[in-house]
Amino acid sequence: MYRRRLDPETEIRDPFVLEFLGLEGEYEESDLENALIREIEKLLLEMGNDFTFVARQKRLRIGTTWYKIDLLFFSRKLQCLVVVDLKIGKFTHADAGQMNLYLNYAREHWALPHENPPVGLVLCSEHDSAVAHYALEGLANKVMTREYKLALPDEKSLARRLEQTRLRLLGSGR
Repeated sequence: MYRRRLDPETEIRDPFVLEFLGLEGEYEESDLENALIREIEKLLLEMGNDFTFVARQKRLRIGTTWYKIDLLFFSRKLQCLVVVDLKIGKFTHADAGQMNLYLNYAREHWALPHENPPVGLVLCSEHDSAVAHYALEGLANKVMTREYKLALPDEKSLARRLEQTRLRLLGSGR
């Protein structure tokens, strides 16, 4: 049976608005993870359609070192595992390498033969598109970064961002 392959870039939202978590001020990655698990239904709705929760702190051993994947989902629509790594700071090139390691392992040990290759999602509080471009370009695995927001922007910020996007689209001839 022929399956149309969907693009994870269009199926996984950006940014994630996690204001339902109630996190304020300084917090640790474990606080973020605990809040997401506590609000799993709302998280699944924020992620998009047809995501299922598989595991939290999924352990894997590579060589003599143990690692833990923060969150593991399965996308029925994409027909693949989605490995989520939570970051409370800015996305770095090291995050790309870590996720690539996880995806290679997941593809070899957890994915079923009929499934598409796993997809990685680094969910960070600050996205740097230039670093993401150079760190993720050319990887054999699909790794994406998405920013999360703990609150929606105010009306003025939203209007400014819409205007910037409109001008950028007009400038590109769309």
